[in-house]
Amino acid sequence: MAKPLILVSNDDGITAPGIRTLVRVAMKVGEVVVVAPDSPQSGMGHAITIGNTLRLDRSIALEDLGVEAYECSGTPADCVKLAKHHVLRDRQPDLVVSGINHGSNSSISVLYSGTMSAAIEAAIEGLPAIGFSLCDYGHGADFSHTEEFVEQIIRQAIENGIPDNTALNVNFPKKSEEPIKGIKVCRQARAKWQEEFDERLDPHNRKYYWMTGSFVNHDKGEDTDEWALVNNYISVVPCQFDMTAHHAIAMLNEDWSF
Repeated sequence: MAKPLILVSNDDGITAPGIRTLVRVAMKVGEVVVVAPDSPQSGMGHAITIGNTLRLDRSIALEDLGVEAYECSGTPADCVKLAKHHVLRDRQPDLVVSGINHGSNSSISVLYSGTMSAAIEAAIEGLPAIGFSLCDYGHGADFSHTEEFVEQIIRQAIENGIPDNTALNVNFPKKSEEPIKGIKVCRQARAKWQEEFDERLDPHNRKYYWMTGSFVNHDKGEDTDEWALVNNYISVVPCQFDMTAHHAIAMLNEDWSF
């Protein structure tokens, strides 16, 4: 029986340590093809390249792992589009995985995340997809404790499937002395970044701004991704690209006059 075909992408770039971990794990399950950005694309959300050229080249960044790999000048969403319609135009991936991101993509961060945009782009294309992220922003972040769970989740996705038009947002707690307690399927917490803009001067005495701020969680529920991560569980949130606020349709039809 042929091995399942797994497409791997990310937003931290093809040389990031997280994608190496994800590729190594995915290779235990299936045949792996990588299409990833040639440079970091964090925070790009679902941006696509329209007004500029896109470049796609074979990459040597992962050649020691023995996988077919390409680096793309565009965004994570561009990478998935090019993979689906060009690199793998004669083949259909059984699964698309993105990450492992260097930093959390829980709660509202899913909207800004290039990691999750690669997964959601795959879902738009009708492909089952998962985005993996580690809640550790440190330079030397340790991804080792994620590996057995990444493999478990990938195998579950291939064997049991993912609902149509859905991408899974998987976040791992930072490695600690306490072992991970397990995996929880959650909802996205109602939380946001409270931004501040630090006004500074460049060497030419011109103003510029540096965005700072802090993450604020207003959600006290114990069924959210934020609760799971704080309590040392892996969070799995099913995400959809239909952003219709269905609950608001009746209100607008009843209370507004057109």
